Amino acid sequence: MFPGLSRNGPRTMSRNRSCLYLRDVQCFCKEPWVVYIFDMLTHPAKQSIKMAVPLAIGAATIAVLYAGKRYFEGGRCHSTKRLDGKTVVITGGNTGIGKETAVDLAKRGAKGIVGCRNMEKGKAALKEIQERSGSTDVFLEKLDLASLDSVRKFADSILKSESRLNILINNAGIMMCPYQKTKDGFEMQFGTNHLGHFLLTMLLLELIKKSAPSRIINVSSIGHTLGSGKIHFDDINFERDYTPYEAYFHSKLANVLFTRELSKRLEGSHVTVNSLHPGAVKTDLERHFSAYLQILVVPARW
Repeated sequence: MFPGLSRNGPRTMSRNRSCLYLRDVQCFCKEPWVVYIFDMLTHPAKQSIKMAVPLAIGAATIAVLYAGKRYFEGGRCHSTKRLDGKTVVITGGNTGIGKETAVDLAKRGAKGIVGCRNMEKGKAALKEIQERSGSTDVFLEKLDLASLDSVRKFADSILKSESRLNILINNAGIMMCPYQKTKDGFEMQFGTNHLGHFLLTMLLLELIKKSAPSRIINVSSIGHTLGSGKIHFDDINFERDYTPYEAYFHSKLANVLFTRELSKRLEGSHVTVNSLHPGAVKTDLERHFSAYLQILVVPARW
Protein backbone atom coordinates (compact mmCIF):
# COMPACT_ATOMS: atom_id res chain seq x y z
CA MET A 1 0.00 0.00 0.00
CA PHE A 2 1.38 3.43 -0.95
CA PRO A 3 1.57 6.13 1.78
CA GLY A 4 -1.44 8.40 1.88
CA LEU A 5 -3.76 5.94 0.11
CA SER A 6 -6.40 3.68 1.59
CA ARG A 7 -8.27 0.90 -0.13
CA ASN A 8 -11.05 3.38 -0.85
CA GLY A 9 -8.88 6.28 -2.00
CA PRO A 10 -6.88 9.13 -0.47
CA ARG A 11 -7.14 9.77 3.24
CA THR A 12 -5.75 13.28 3.61
CA MET A 13 -4.97 14.45 0.07
CA SER A 14 -7.09 16.74 -2.07
CA ARG A 15 -8.47 15.40 -5.36
CA ASN A 16 -5.83 17.25 -7.43
CA ARG A 17 -2.93 16.07 -5.34
CA SER A 18 -4.31 12.54 -5.42
CA CYS A 19 -4.49 12.62 -9.23
CA LEU A 20 -0.89 13.82 -9.45
CA TYR A 21 0.24 11.05 -7.15
CA LEU A 22 -1.58 8.38 -9.14
CA ARG A 23 -0.12 9.79 -12.36
CA ASP A 24 3.37 9.39 -10.88
CA VAL A 25 2.59 5.79 -10.03
CA GLN A 26 1.37 5.17 -13.59
CA CYS A 27 4.53 6.75 -15.04
CA PHE A 28 6.64 4.60 -12.77
CA CYS A 29 4.85 1.48 -13.97
CA LYS A 30 5.57 2.45 -17.59
CA GLU A 31 9.34 2.58 -17.05
CA PRO A 32 10.95 0.11 -19.55
CA TRP A 33 12.75 -1.91 -16.90
CA VAL A 34 9.56 -2.19 -14.79
CA VAL A 35 7.56 -3.30 -17.84
CA TYR A 36 10.34 -5.83 -18.62
CA ILE A 37 10.13 -7.32 -15.12
CA PHE A 38 6.32 -7.58 -15.21
CA ASP A 39 6.46 -9.07 -18.70
CA MET A 40 9.07 -11.60 -17.63
CA LEU A 41 6.98 -12.63 -14.63
CA THR A 42 3.74 -12.93 -16.58
CA HIS A 43 5.14 -14.38 -19.84
CA PRO A 44 8.18 -16.51 -18.90
CA ALA A 45 8.19 -18.47 -22.19
CA LYS A 46 8.35 -15.30 -24.30
CA GLN A 47 11.12 -13.88 -22.13
CA SER A 48 13.19 -17.05 -22.38
CA ILE A 49 13.18 -16.60 -26.17
CA LYS A 50 14.12 -12.92 -25.83
CA MET A 51 16.96 -13.74 -23.46
CA ALA A 52 18.27 -16.56 -25.65
CA VAL A 53 19.58 -14.11 -28.27
CA PRO A 54 21.74 -11.91 -26.00
CA LEU A 55 22.91 -14.98 -24.08
CA ALA A 56 23.93 -16.67 -27.33
CA ILE A 57 25.75 -13.52 -28.47
CA GLY A 58 27.51 -13.28 -25.11
CA ALA A 59 28.54 -16.93 -25.17
CA ALA A 60 29.81 -16.61 -28.75
CA THR A 61 31.83 -13.51 -27.82
CA ILE A 62 33.45 -15.30 -24.88
CA ALA A 63 34.21 -18.32 -27.07
CA VAL A 64 35.84 -16.15 -29.75
CA LEU A 65 37.92 -14.27 -27.16
CA TYR A 66 39.05 -17.52 -25.55
CA ALA A 67 39.92 -19.08 -28.92
CA GLY A 68 41.85 -15.94 -29.85
CA LYS A 69 43.71 -16.02 -26.55
CA ARG A 70 44.68 -19.67 -27.02
CA TYR A 71 45.76 -18.98 -30.61
CA PHE A 72 47.92 -15.96 -29.79
CA GLU A 73 49.40 -17.30 -26.55
CA GLY A 74 51.12 -20.18 -28.35
CA GLY A 75 52.10 -23.52 -26.86
CA ARG A 76 53.24 -24.35 -23.35
CA CYS A 77 56.27 -26.27 -22.17
CA HIS A 78 55.50 -29.03 -19.68
CA SER A 79 58.98 -30.59 -19.72
CA THR A 80 60.78 -31.19 -16.43
CA LYS A 81 64.08 -32.07 -18.10
CA ARG A 82 67.24 -31.11 -16.20
CA LEU A 83 70.04 -29.12 -17.84
CA ASP A 84 72.90 -29.80 -15.45
CA GLY A 85 76.28 -29.18 -17.08
CA LYS A 86 74.73 -27.21 -19.98
CA THR A 87 75.68 -23.64 -20.86
CA VAL A 88 73.00 -21.26 -22.15
CA VAL A 89 73.30 -17.77 -23.65
CA ILE A 90 70.17 -15.62 -23.59
CA THR A 91 69.96 -12.19 -25.22
CA GLY A 92 67.69 -9.61 -23.61
CA GLY A 93 67.58 -11.52 -20.35
CA ASN A 94 67.05 -8.51 -18.10
CA THR A 95 63.29 -8.25 -18.62
CA GLY A 96 60.16 -9.99 -19.86
CA ILE A 97 60.41 -13.35 -21.62
CA GLY A 98 64.20 -13.40 -21.48
CA LYS A 99 64.30 -12.98 -17.71
CA GLU A 100 61.65 -15.64 -17.12
CA THR A 101 63.54 -18.01 -19.43
CA ALA A 102 66.77 -17.37 -17.52
CA VAL A 103 65.04 -18.15 -14.21
CA ASP A 104 63.54 -21.38 -15.52
CA LEU A 105 66.74 -22.70 -17.11
CA ALA A 106 68.78 -21.81 -14.03
CA LYS A 107 66.33 -23.81 -11.91
CA ARG A 108 67.01 -26.77 -14.21
CA GLY A 109 70.72 -26.57 -13.43
CA ALA A 110 72.03 -24.77 -16.52
CA LYS A 111 74.80 -22.21 -16.45
CA GLY A 112 73.30 -19.00 -17.79
CA ILE A 113 74.93 -16.05 -19.50
CA VAL A 114 72.57 -13.11 -19.91
CA GLY A 115 73.34 -10.42 -22.49
CA CYS A 116 71.71 -7.03 -22.09
CA ARG A 117 72.27 -3.45 -23.23
CA ASN A 118 71.50 -1.57 -20.01
CA MET A 119 73.95 -2.86 -17.41
CA GLU A 120 72.26 -1.06 -14.52
CA LYS A 121 68.96 -2.83 -15.21
CA GLY A 122 70.89 -5.97 -16.00
CA LYS A 123 72.50 -6.09 -12.56
CA ALA A 124 69.11 -5.74 -10.86
CA ALA A 125 67.70 -8.48 -13.10
CA LEU A 126 70.68 -10.76 -12.44
CA LYS A 127 70.13 -10.49 -8.69
CA GLU A 128 66.44 -11.37 -9.15
CA ILE A 129 67.23 -14.31 -11.43
CA GLN A 130 69.72 -15.72 -8.93
CA GLU A 131 67.34 -15.28 -5.99
CA ARG A 132 64.31 -16.78 -7.75
CA SER A 133 66.21 -19.71 -9.24
CA GLY A 134 68.38 -20.41 -6.20
CA SER A 135 71.40 -20.55 -8.54
CA THR A 136 74.50 -18.36 -8.54
CA ASP A 137 75.68 -19.90 -11.82
CA VAL A 138 74.14 -17.06 -13.85
CA PHE A 139 76.26 -14.24 -15.25
CA LEU A 140 75.82 -10.90 -16.97
CA GLU A 141 77.54 -9.55 -20.10
CA LYS A 142 76.98 -6.30 -21.97
CA LEU A 143 75.34 -6.70 -25.36
CA ASP A 144 73.84 -4.00 -27.58
CA LEU A 145 72.35 -5.69 -30.63
CA ALA A 146 72.00 -2.31 -32.36
CA SER A 147 75.81 -2.17 -32.54
CA LEU A 148 77.67 -4.83 -34.51
CA ASP A 149 80.84 -3.87 -32.66
CA SER A 150 79.11 -4.66 -29.35
CA VAL A 151 77.93 -8.00 -30.77
CA ARG A 152 81.50 -8.91 -31.75
CA LYS A 153 82.83 -8.00 -28.30
CA PHE A 154 80.11 -10.08 -26.61
CA ALA A 155 80.82 -13.09 -28.83
CA ASP A 156 84.56 -12.73 -28.27
CA SER A 157 84.02 -12.74 -24.49
CA ILE A 158 81.96 -15.94 -24.73
CA LEU A 159 84.53 -17.68 -26.92
CA LYS A 160 87.31 -16.82 -24.49
CA SER A 161 85.49 -17.83 -21.31
CA GLU A 162 83.41 -20.84 -22.37
CA SER A 163 84.54 -24.25 -23.58
CA ARG A 164 81.00 -25.19 -24.64
CA LEU A 165 77.72 -23.56 -25.61
CA ASN A 166 74.73 -25.89 -25.65
CA ILE A 167 71.86 -23.45 -26.15
CA LEU A 168 71.73 -20.02 -27.77
CA ILE A 169 68.44 -18.17 -27.30
CA ASN A 170 68.16 -15.10 -29.52
CA ASN A 171 65.40 -13.39 -27.58
CA ALA A 172 66.07 -9.65 -27.38
CA GLY A 173 64.11 -7.30 -29.59
CA ILE A 174 62.16 -4.09 -30.03
CA MET A 175 58.70 -3.58 -31.46
CA MET A 176 56.96 -0.87 -33.46
CA CYS A 177 59.28 1.95 -32.41
CA PRO A 178 59.51 5.35 -34.13
CA TYR A 179 61.93 5.45 -37.06
CA GLN A 180 65.53 5.11 -35.91
CA LYS A 181 68.75 3.62 -37.20
CA THR A 182 71.33 1.42 -35.52
CA LYS A 183 74.90 2.56 -34.99
CA ASP A 184 75.75 0.85 -38.28
CA GLY A 185 73.01 2.63 -40.24
CA PHE A 186 70.34 -0.07 -40.44
CA GLU A 187 66.63 0.42 -39.67
CA MET A 188 66.41 -0.19 -35.92
CA GLN A 189 63.97 -3.11 -35.82
CA PHE A 190 65.62 -5.02 -38.67
CA GLY A 191 69.08 -4.26 -37.29
CA THR A 192 68.29 -5.26 -33.70
CA ASN A 193 65.84 -8.11 -34.16
CA HIS A 194 67.58 -9.79 -37.11
CA LEU A 195 71.03 -8.54 -38.10
CA GLY A 196 72.45 -8.41 -34.56
CA HIS A 197 71.29 -11.94 -33.83
CA PHE A 198 72.41 -13.14 -37.26
CA LEU A 199 75.97 -11.95 -36.61
CA LEU A 200 76.00 -13.29 -33.04
CA THR A 201 74.87 -16.73 -34.21
CA MET A 202 77.49 -16.88 -36.94
CA LEU A 203 80.28 -15.86 -34.54
CA LEU A 204 79.27 -18.52 -31.99
CA LEU A 205 78.36 -21.24 -34.47
CA GLU A 206 81.59 -23.24 -34.34
CA LEU A 207 81.46 -23.41 -30.54
CA ILE A 208 77.81 -24.48 -30.73
CA LYS A 209 78.66 -27.20 -33.26
CA LYS A 210 81.54 -28.40 -31.09
CA SER A 211 79.11 -28.69 -28.16
CA ALA A 212 76.57 -30.83 -30.05
CA PRO A 213 73.94 -31.99 -29.40
CA SER A 214 73.01 -28.33 -29.09
CA ARG A 215 70.40 -25.92 -30.28
CA ILE A 216 69.71 -22.39 -31.49
CA ILE A 217 66.35 -20.78 -30.70
CA ASN A 218 65.23 -17.62 -32.48
CA VAL A 219 62.30 -15.83 -30.84
CA SER A 220 60.13 -14.64 -33.72
CA SER A 221 56.42 -13.79 -33.76
CA ILE A 222 53.19 -14.74 -35.47
CA GLY A 223 53.52 -11.22 -36.82
CA HIS A 224 55.79 -12.60 -39.56
CA THR A 225 52.59 -13.70 -41.32
CA LEU A 226 50.89 -10.30 -41.08
CA GLY A 227 53.14 -8.12 -43.20
CA SER A 228 53.87 -8.07 -46.91
CA GLY A 229 55.37 -11.56 -46.74
CA LYS A 230 58.65 -10.56 -48.36
CA ILE A 231 62.01 -9.03 -47.53
CA HIS A 232 62.27 -5.45 -48.76
CA PHE A 233 65.60 -5.77 -50.56
CA ASP A 234 64.84 -2.65 -52.60
CA ASP A 235 64.35 -0.59 -49.41
CA ILE A 236 65.88 -2.69 -46.63
CA ASN A 237 66.02 0.27 -44.24
CA PHE A 238 62.48 1.55 -44.95
CA GLU A 239 63.86 4.94 -45.92
CA ARG A 240 61.13 5.59 -48.49
CA ASP A 241 58.07 4.34 -46.63
CA TYR A 242 58.32 3.51 -42.93
CA THR A 243 55.49 2.14 -40.85
CA PRO A 244 56.39 0.77 -37.40
CA TYR A 245 54.24 -2.37 -37.63
CA GLU A 246 55.39 -3.32 -41.16
CA ALA A 247 59.04 -2.92 -40.12
CA TYR A 248 58.41 -5.18 -37.12
CA PHE A 249 56.72 -7.85 -39.23
CA HIS A 250 59.61 -7.55 -41.69
CA SER A 251 62.19 -8.24 -38.97
CA LYS A 252 60.23 -11.22 -37.64
CA LEU A 253 59.96 -12.69 -41.14
CA ALA A 254 63.74 -12.39 -41.41
CA ASN A 255 64.05 -14.38 -38.16
CA VAL A 256 61.98 -17.21 -39.60
CA LEU A 257 63.75 -17.28 -42.97
CA PHE A 258 67.15 -17.27 -41.25
CA THR A 259 66.04 -20.15 -39.02
CA ARG A 260 64.85 -22.25 -41.96
CA GLU A 261 67.99 -21.74 -44.01
CA LEU A 262 70.39 -22.31 -41.09
CA SER A 263 68.49 -25.45 -40.13
CA LYS A 264 69.01 -26.84 -43.65
CA ARG A 265 72.73 -26.03 -43.61
CA LEU A 266 73.20 -27.72 -40.24
CA GLU A 267 71.46 -30.99 -41.11
CA GLY A 268 73.45 -33.93 -39.74
CA SER A 269 75.45 -31.72 -37.34
CA HIS A 270 73.25 -32.52 -34.31
CA VAL A 271 72.53 -28.80 -33.96
CA THR A 272 68.81 -28.02 -34.12
CA VAL A 273 67.56 -24.59 -35.10
CA ASN A 274 64.03 -23.46 -34.27
CA SER A 275 62.02 -20.26 -34.30
CA LEU A 276 59.02 -19.72 -32.10
CA HIS A 277 56.05 -17.48 -31.43
CA PRO A 278 56.16 -16.74 -27.67
CA GLY A 279 52.47 -15.89 -27.40
CA ALA A 280 50.75 -12.71 -26.29
CA VAL A 281 52.70 -11.65 -23.21
CA LYS A 282 52.65 -8.30 -21.42
CA THR A 283 56.27 -7.13 -21.46
CA ASP A 284 58.28 -3.94 -22.02
CA LEU A 285 58.15 -4.78 -25.73
CA GLU A 286 54.81 -2.94 -25.83
CA ARG A 287 56.23 0.39 -24.64
CA HIS A 288 55.79 1.97 -28.09
CA PHE A 289 52.14 0.86 -28.46
CA SER A 290 49.46 3.52 -28.81
CA ALA A 291 46.72 3.63 -26.18
CA TYR A 292 44.29 2.15 -28.72
CA LEU A 293 46.60 -0.77 -29.49
CA GLN A 294 47.18 -1.38 -25.78
CA ILE A 295 43.42 -1.86 -25.34
CA LEU A 296 43.16 -3.99 -28.48
CA VAL A 297 45.66 -6.59 -27.29
CA VAL A 298 44.20 -6.98 -23.79
CA PRO A 299 41.87 -9.91 -24.73
CA ALA A 300 44.81 -11.85 -26.19
CA ARG A 301 46.73 -11.85 -22.90
CA TRP A 302 44.17 -11.56 -20.10
